[in-house]
Amino acid sequence: MTFQQLGIIPSILNALKKEAYVNPTPIQEQAVPPVLKKKDLLGCAQTGTGKTAAFAVPILQLLAEQGSVSPKKIRALVLTPTRELALQIQESFVAYSRFLPLKTCVIFGGVPQNPQVQQLKKGIDILVATPGRLNDLIAQGFIKLQDVQIFVLDEADRMLDMGFIHDVKKVIEKLPKKRQTLLFSATMPKEIEELADTILRNPVKVTVTPPATTVEAIEQSVYFVDKENKRRLLIHLLQSSEIESALVFTRTKHGADRVVRELTKAKIRAAAIHGDKSQNARQKALGDFKQHRTRVLVATDIAARGIDIEELSHVINYDIPEVPETYVHRIGRTGRAGMSGIAISFCDINEKADFDRIEKLIGKKVTEVPEHPYPMQITTPTPKSELRRNRGQRPVRQQPQPQKRKRRRRDRNPNPRNHRNGLRKRRL
Repeated sequence: MTFQQLGIIPSILNALKKEAYVNPTPIQEQAVPPVLKKKDLLGCAQTGTGKTAAFAVPILQLLAEQGSVSPKKIRALVLTPTRELALQIQESFVAYSRFLPLKTCVIFGGVPQNPQVQQLKKGIDILVATPGRLNDLIAQGFIKLQDVQIFVLDEADRMLDMGFIHDVKKVIEKLPKKRQTLLFSATMPKEIEELADTILRNPVKVTVTPPATTVEAIEQSVYFVDKENKRRLLIHLLQSSEIESALVFTRTKHGADRVVRELTKAKIRAAAIHGDKSQNARQKALGDFKQHRTRVLVATDIAARGIDIEELSHVINYDIPEVPETYVHRIGRTGRAGMSGIAISFCDINEKADFDRIEKLIGKKVTEVPEHPYPMQITTPTPKSELRRNRGQRPVRQQPQPQKRKRRRRDRNPNPRNHRNGLRKRRL
C-alpha cells in the first residue's frame, strides 16, 4: 500500500517524499483512514512504529480541508509526557506541513515561558504540549482550548507512570465536549482503560505488533566483562569505524557523566543526557547527536523516554537493566519502523541473573562474544548488601557516642559566708 492509496492530499504527499517516506507502516495503514473519517481512535502502539505520522498526517489533512482560519485558533492539541517527545512531534508536524499554511507551536516546562507565549500570540493551528506547562499557561490566560476540534493523548501509560494523569484530566475538563479524540498507549493498564472509556466515543481500535517481534530484526550480542573494565571495552569498540553512532545506556546519572568523561579523555565525541541536565543542555546534546556532531549519546532510561533517532546504528547496554522489559525498549531504538540495528550488552558477574531473565523474556540466547581484550576474571557475585552500597546507597553512618558529662565536684569547704546567704534566700 502507498500513502496515495490512503487518500492523502498532494501537498502532504510531496512533504512525505521530501522526508523519504515510501510506504506507510502498519500503524499508519490502520490509523489514517478512520482518523480521516473523523472517528475516535484507541491505538496500542509504541514509539518507533511510525505512530506520530499516523496521527499527524490525517490531522493536517483535516485542518487543510477546512481552509485557513483568521485569526488563527488552536484547532488541534497533542498532549505528550516528555519535552523531547514534544519537540520531535512538533518537528514532524512542521515537516509534513511544509506545503500547507498551517502553524504549529510546542510548549514545555524547564525553559522560560515568554518565547512560547509570544509565539502563541501570533496565532497557531496546532499545539503540542506537556501537561504541566499547558496548565500553567491556561491558568495565566495565555491559552484557551474552546476551539479544539482534535485532541491527541500520546503515550498515555507514561503519563500514568510519571504522575501526570491528574494534570491530563485538568486539560480534558477545558476541552469542548464535541471533539475528535485519539488516544495512544504502549500498554493498557486498568487506569488507562477507564480513562479511554470516559473520553472516547465508539473508538476504532488499532493494535500493532508487540515489542518482542521488534527484537527479531536486531542483531544482539553480549560481552561478559568485569565492571572495572567496561569503560576500557567501550573505548576499544568505539575505536572501530563500524560504529557510526551509539546510544549508550547506564543505570545512573552519575554513571552517565563518568562514561562521558572517560570517552572525552579518549578523544571520542560524547555527551550525556539525564534528569540533572538543564533542558537547554539536553536539547543541545540531542541535537548534536542527530546532526552527527556527537558520535555517542549516553543516557539513563528516564531521560531517553520519547527519544526517537533515525538511522541509529548501535545501542550499547553499558549497564544491564534490572527490569527485562527495559532491555526490549532500549534496543528497540535501533530497530525503528522495521529497520535493522545492532545491540551490544556489557554484563558483569553481578548482572548475570538480570541478563538470564532478559533471555527468558525474549525467548532466545543472545550471542556471546568470547574473544575480546577484557574477558571476565571475577566469577563470584558480590553479596547483595555490599552491591546495594556500591550502586550508590549511602553506607550507614555510625552515630557518635554521646560523651558522659563530668560531674562537677561540689567544693567540700564552701565559703561559709556564701553558704549562710544561700540558706537565708531559701528561707525567704
